[in-house]
Amino acid sequence: MKGVDRKAAVAAYKERKAVAGIYAIRCLSTDERWIGRAPDLSTIQNRLWFTLRQGSFPHRALQMAWNEHGMSNFVFEEIERLEDEPLALIRDGLLKNRLAHWCQTLGAHPI
Repeated sequence: MKGVDRKAAVAAYKERKAVAGIYAIRCLSTDERWIGRAPDLSTIQNRLWFTLRQGSFPHRALQMAWNEHGMSNFVFEEIERLEDEPLALIRDGLLKNRLAHWCQTLGAHPI
């Protein structure tokens, strides 16, 4: 029975609809924000936190802030969802434009 549940869970995961969008990582200690874009908002936080915990995040300022203030002082915030764009090229262009907009609006750093 356990194998059947696992197969059903894997099938459901593969069939879920990925929602692209814009997210922010905010340091509670400094109120500094970093804004990024992702093709799937539901999976990006785990990847980001893993990379930051490993000390290998490519954006040095964010990694330094993480190292200084610790994981408990950071929150992941979903800023905007782009749910209805099936074409990857158009979606990527929209994400790029929205990233620039939110960085300017929030005075945040792009990642």
